[in-house]
Amino acid sequence: MHSVLDELAWRGLVVQTTGREALGSALADGPISLYCGFDPTAASLHVGHLTQVLTMRRLQLAGHHPYALVGGATGLIGDPRMSGERVLNDAEIVQTWVESLRGQISRFLDLEGDYAVRLVNNLDWIGQMSALDFLRDMGKHFRMGTMLAKDTVARRLQSDEGISYTEFSYQVLQGIDYLELHRRHGVSLQYGGNDQWGNLLAGVDLIHKVEGHDVHALTTPLVTKADGTKFGKSEGGAVWLDAELTSPYAFHQFWLNAADADVVNYLKYFTFRTQEEIAELEHATEVASHERAAQKLLADEITTMVHGAQATAQAKSAAAVLFGRGDVRELDEPTIQAIARELPGAEISTGTALVDAFVEAGIAASKGAARRDASSGGLSVNGEKVSAEDLAREAGDFAPLPGRHLLLRRGRKNVAMVRLHG
Repeated sequence: MHSVLDELAWRGLVVQTTGREALGSALADGPISLYCGFDPTAASLHVGHLTQVLTMRRLQLAGHHPYALVGGATGLIGDPRMSGERVLNDAEIVQTWVESLRGQISRFLDLEGDYAVRLVNNLDWIGQMSALDFLRDMGKHFRMGTMLAKDTVARRLQSDEGISYTEFSYQVLQGIDYLELHRRHGVSLQYGGNDQWGNLLAGVDLIHKVEGHDVHALTTPLVTKADGTKFGKSEGGAVWLDAELTSPYAFHQFWLNAADADVVNYLKYFTFRTQEEIAELEHATEVASHERAAQKLLADEITTMVHGAQATAQAKSAAAVLFGRGDVRELDEPTIQAIARELPGAEISTGTALVDAFVEAGIAASKGAARRDASSGGLSVNGEKVSAEDLAREAGDFAPLPGRHLLLRRGRKNVAMVRLHG
């Protein structure tokens, strides 16, 4: 790779720029200062944000000065969405989310040294601005035609709900952020997801009008799956970086289940593997797809990056247990809880007969079927086979797993988790 911009382009991380040649020259002649913004609209970042965080890491490693902006002010407003007006969150909640996101972002970036990331909050300057300052000093530089032409704004205006002045003004606030960071720290590049292109240009234009300086903008792709569906969304919602919201087991499984058509792009976006290494994994996927070598490496590396090596090991142990190849008693309680969320199950009292537990959990069709399966050695509790006689015992007679769970299995593929109470 000749430059960090070439590296980003090879990885598919460059969609639009204000001028590829000028940006390439600025990066080559650097170091430059750059920033990306993250709005605290939830308690955690999700996997879609990893594109931006890891792009910042790549630019940092290339010897540039990163600024990670967590929007304590813009988080109170919300960037307009196609789906409709946002619900405004309480200021105290937003502040809590600001601190949470700052902590998450910090884990991926160097905090010390010549190119240490600086974490900034736009509430520090927007919160000090009066309505008159906003309108006289900033609003006069924005043309209504340009603002109305922004894709999200135009489509919301055509909807039944329309758009509030609050969300319409968001692009002005993001432009102010770029201007302030340019003034305070010499920031000359802002990047973000491709849906942010209009907001990025608002800042570029504002700096040109107010300061007379030419600065840069770059967008990264909005990651989707090969079938066009949203990336990082599961049936329960987003795949979060917070282990309390998405367990390391579920996180690891998300990457492990990546389609062959997606996995090479994910390796480029989310790992630091070289072009040669990724080419080898691409070849392995083509000739031996069933081995899923690329998916395994992807899942291991990203889970370790986000949650640590121990969490990755636990996630892999959990998967082995579910496929009948590991000891469930070696798993910790968070992993047991994660497995329980993935499996069918039931809440049963400690006095419930074991045979009824198998039926209630959906493992056996009837008591008679359960007894026949046990007689042939096909039933187990927490990995240990049970006899037809054992089925008459109470569920509470069996030592539970952490969280008072029992792992019930019929054969290899039929697995459920019940939780004891009472």
